[in-house]
Amino acid sequence: MEERTKTLQASKTFLKHRKEDLERILLEEGILLRTNQSIQAEGSFGDLKQDMQFRGYLNKGTVNVLAESMLLVMARNINKLHNKVQNGKIGTHLFPIKCA
Repeated sequence: MEERTKTLQASKTFLKHRKEDLERILLEEGILLRTNQSIQAEGSFGDLKQDMQFRGYLNKGTVNVLAESMLLVMARNINKLHNKVQNGKIGTHLFPIKCA
């Protein structure tokens, strides 16, 4: 068999965006946002299970489960927006940003 070598190349714009993203992530503000992100994700699943009484998917199949998930997420986001409008908290974070 002949010897073959493969090379993988990434576009210049991809590498540029990747570098900019890495710089943003490593900034102090990026670190604080990432520490708070883990807290916010747990609350979302708890809201779906407790507040919206979600116990399982009603449909089978990847496409149907994805569609049902999207509907659940949209309903939760509309509910969050409604609560923020009612409480006058538009433009604020869910939790105050922690200090390192």
